[in-house]
Amino acid sequence: MSTDHEKAAQIEQMWRTYLTTGEFAKETRQRRFFRLLPGHPRCKNCYAPFHGPGSYVVRMLYGKRPANMNPRLCNVCEVFASEFQGGAEIELTLLFVDVRGSTRLAEEMSPMAYSQLINRFYTVATRIMVWSDALIDKIIGDQAAGMYVPGFAGSDHAQRALQAAQEIMKATEHGSKGGPWISLGAGVHTGVAFVGALGSEDGTSDITVLGDTANTAARLSSQAGIGEILVSDASSKASGLDVTALEARDLTLKGKSDMVSVHVLKSYES
Repeated sequence: MSTDHEKAAQIEQMWRTYLTTGEFAKETRQRRFFRLLPGHPRCKNCYAPFHGPGSYVVRMLYGKRPANMNPRLCNVCEVFASEFQGGAEIELTLLFVDVRGSTRLAEEMSPMAYSQLINRFYTVATRIMVWSDALIDKIIGDQAAGMYVPGFAGSDHAQRALQAAQEIMKATEHGSKGGPWISLGAGVHTGVAFVGALGSEDGTSDITVLGDTANTAARLSSQAGIGEILVSDASSKASGLDVTALEARDLTLKGKSDMVSVHVLKSYES
């Protein structure tokens, strides 16, 4: 009989294989199919749509529907996360996108109008993240975040995250003559983090990312100006980004003892 240590090691290896190679193949094929189906919102892991025309397909053919305990996961992915709590440390790229001036917007708009604006942002951001093969990590308040792991986004995960950030800026009309319909800032950072399923006291399990890499990406997005994508040196190098003509900044981030060097990318720059 396996000891607890051996079981934990097996679960860690399973997560590492899943996150770095995309295996199991069945899950990868399903994700590619599900993202073609119309509907929103979706399971943050497998992309199965919960509403819209596509939801009928995944319910009838795959038995997938929103989980009872965690509506951000489908029932199948929640079972997986609950049965195999744990994860692995891997290199990945994280993209965080924040709404700028959300408090002021909420004060100036009716609650209904504000909720419609934020929902429009979520819909645009998550659609682009899904199409760029991210795991949707967070959709909280005025922020959306995507995890670009090698198993799904490929070895060029840093480049995919940068492209997604630019697409989100373009879709929200940053750089246009009339200005954006919602003001955003973004942060992109590459590094090693823990990715896996964590449980809570109420039995809910969620797939998330933890560690300094996640904290750094989140704080970069919070310091980005309107229309800015702050790209860490690690992401610039990993993506092959040409930084020759880009503005460089050294930032002091909350909780970080050392300065963090970034380059500023705009939606209309390549």
